[in-house]
Amino acid sequence: MFDFALTHAWLIPLLPALAFLIIGLGTRQDKDTSAKIAITMSALSFLLALGVAGAVITRPVVMADPFVMKTLWAKVGDIELFMGVLVDPLTAMMLFVVTTVALLVQIYSVGYMAHDPGAGRFFAFLSLFASSMLGLVLSVNFMQMYAFWELVGLCSYLLIGFYYYKDSAREAAKKAFITTRIGDFGMLLGILLVQLTFGTLDFLELKALLPTYIWETGGGILTVIALLLFIGPIGKSGQFPLHVWLPDAMEGPTPVSALIHAATMVVAGVYLVGRAYFLFSALPVVLEVIAWVGGFTAIFAATIAITQRPFKRILAYSTISQLGYMMLALGVGSLTASMFHLMTHAFFKALLFLCAGAVIEAMHEEADIFKMGGLKERMPVTFRCMTIGVLAIAGVPPLAGFFSKDAILAAAAEVSTPLYILATVTAFLTAFYMARLLFVAFFGEVKPDCPAQETNAWMRWPLVVLAALSVVSGVWGHFAGFGEWVFHGPITEEHISWQIAGTSVALTLLAFFLAYEIYVAKRWSSYEISRRLGVLYTLSYNKYYIDEIYTVIRNTFVDKFGAVLYWFDLHIVDGIVNGLARFTGGLSGVLGLAENGQVQRYVTVFYCGAIALVAYSLVFAWLVLSVLGGAF
Repeated sequence: MFDFALTHAWLIPLLPALAFLIIGLGTRQDKDTSAKIAITMSALSFLLALGVAGAVITRPVVMADPFVMKTLWAKVGDIELFMGVLVDPLTAMMLFVVTTVALLVQIYSVGYMAHDPGAGRFFAFLSLFASSMLGLVLSVNFMQMYAFWELVGLCSYLLIGFYYYKDSAREAAKKAFITTRIGDFGMLLGILLVQLTFGTLDFLELKALLPTYIWETGGGILTVIALLLFIGPIGKSGQFPLHVWLPDAMEGPTPVSALIHAATMVVAGVYLVGRAYFLFSALPVVLEVIAWVGGFTAIFAATIAITQRPFKRILAYSTISQLGYMMLALGVGSLTASMFHLMTHAFFKALLFLCAGAVIEAMHEEADIFKMGGLKERMPVTFRCMTIGVLAIAGVPPLAGFFSKDAILAAAAEVSTPLYILATVTAFLTAFYMARLLFVAFFGEVKPDCPAQETNAWMRWPLVVLAALSVVSGVWGHFAGFGEWVFHGPITEEHISWQIAGTSVALTLLAFFLAYEIYVAKRWSSYEISRRLGVLYTLSYNKYYIDEIYTVIRNTFVDKFGAVLYWFDLHIVDGIVNGLARFTGGLSGVLGLAENGQVQRYVTVFYCGAIALVAYSLVFAWLVLSVLGGAF
């Protein structure tokens, strides 16, 4: 079975794509049949992904010697572009994560979208989304990855704007699509430079050519290439300053949020850096840029999350912060810690978002956590799963986030004290805002008009499975040797400094204590604290006015510059073109008087022309004779 799964790994993205086609062309109006098709195809992809993981474990498929299948896709001149499958331990891990989360989200969506008339369309888009990410993971070269990268962006546009009749959903979809296009343009330039520099886009060929190229020419042009490529992950993975699309992506249905924020779109950027780490790791300047962009994004988003009120928006800024953690790990040279955290984060963040969906649906679409309260009594299963998710992301041992987060802290401490301090403060803030979310929404007294009750079985069981994964994935990854299994390299061996871990856990417990004292025991007034913080609270609550700054830039520079270009195009460019057209039209009108298709007019003109010619000849002859007569 393992060999079959490995040689047929190309079916893993193809099966959800077939579900998209079948639902889109045939069963879109039948939501039950559409759900069955989507879940069946996702389940088959999941089984194949398990088979691939088994093949990687049992066969000598390692990072240095991956399994590759490829075929010619297109040929442009002398340039050959291939499409294929690259399977190594990193691919196997990503396939397992994406298919697992996608399958659970599909199952959850049966209950969540039960009363939505557009459920068939939703399952079609969700299947295409999973297919796009799986195709990206299996890519053998930059061009194939870029094709699926853009398809992921298209799917996010379709799903974020799923409720297209809402202005906010349409605007959020456009914002996500346009913002990520900025990053994608930089990435495309980097890919073109790779082709021009090396003559190939194949990952394995590039890895083989890179050492010789650096030895002969240095890293100047490579630094430019790597920075351009990194702009793509800045946009896709919501890094500052292109993070603004990600919180607004909450306008889509909650299962979309779980898939985007956990296992597909936002981790695509982290995965790209990991897949091309042979390039980034060879350039210390680029690694430093990645580390500081990730570190700043992590703490920047965390300081926003502590003041937000909507349930899913808090989780959205949490995602931005955790993605910053992953980039920080890559920047300090720990590919293992980054990928380990990507895996654990996928499970507990999907769990948190699906819990959010259950709560918001139970509250009849009310998302403000301060309008909730006492939900642990009304929704006990959701509460227990939410608690596990909160403890996991906060890094409480022995849950998943403890092992992966503290591996990042240990890696940062070895490379840079400022980055370690920044990451540690971020860990404290993460524990605080997640505890705030849990305490405010689930503790306290039940609101008198609270409609909440426990969700249906379709939505409950995915929560239970993800909660279990949030418990065991970190323990497995640490004690089973995640880094040794995946990367087999001393630079990427994950480890935990128990001194650092002890400090992190102490700060986490302190954050939980402070949140309890403020929001449950209420010994300190949250209102008074926010008042004393003054401008700091205002800046955080308003997200540092980044969106407003971008609006001013757009209105002041982009729109006005566009207006100038429009005037130039309308009056100068069009003026010249239209002037030439009017001149030609006028001239043709004059000439057309003699070319109207009437025979009698042609005879008249011919007769008049003949008379004029005879008259001209007579006058000319008379003049000649007069001159000659005068001469004699």
